Amino acid sequence: MQTKKIEKIIEKQLKIFERSLVATPEDRDALDNFANANNGSNDVVLTQMAVQFGYLMALKYIKEKINN
Repeated sequence: MQTKKIEKIIEKQLKIFERSLVATPEDRDALDNFANANNGSNDVVLTQMAVQFGYLMALKYIKEKINN
């Protein structure tokens, strides 16, 4: 029963990234490509993207562990 509650919380948090003001990279390659393409510009945006990416990866990891 507790697992279902945790899954709902994680799903709610994952949906936040779908409508975020700053795009959340889907994977490390997308983040690296953006970092290489901007040549040091928009470092604030890059930082926010990296933070969101880390949080997204953590949530996906927890979700995977719960479901296995």
